[in-house]
Amino acid sequence: MAYWLMKSEPDVFSFDDLVAKTAKGEAEEWHGVRNYAARNNMREMKVGDEAFFYHSNIGKDIVGIMKIVAPAHPDSTAELNAKGEVVWECVDVQSVKPFPRPVSLAEIKATPELAGLELVKLSRLSVSKVSDAEWALICKMGGL
Repeated sequence: MAYWLMKSEPDVFSFDDLVAKTAKGEAEEWHGVRNYAARNNMREMKVGDEAFFYHSNIGKDIVGIMKIVAPAHPDSTAELNAKGEVVWECVDVQSVKPFPRPVSLAEIKATPELAGLELVKLSRLSVSKVSDAEWALICKMGGL
């Protein structure tokens, strides 16, 4: 299993929104990503992988865990390119559990063991990789 971090602005789509969809048995298409590195990360994802849900811009903290429930597929919000192809892809996700205590970006930056986390090193990347050790530490920081 691989681990990831995926960002969303909570005033657009929050972790609570994902929890509500999951409770109804629905998945959310993680659409709208328009960065090649983030898209490529989603292409690497496998069903069953887990990801941190990060509230960006407002809050700036990891608030929960979600799982990948469908592999990369064409993004339904993407326009076709000049060749009539969909360039942008996405995965589908469902919530797993909230963090008992959100883990803030400030806390992450203040933790030396997380200095290499892509959230810190590549701060503008909306879908990033998380190592096993980083995952375990952040889960512990969040009360899991």
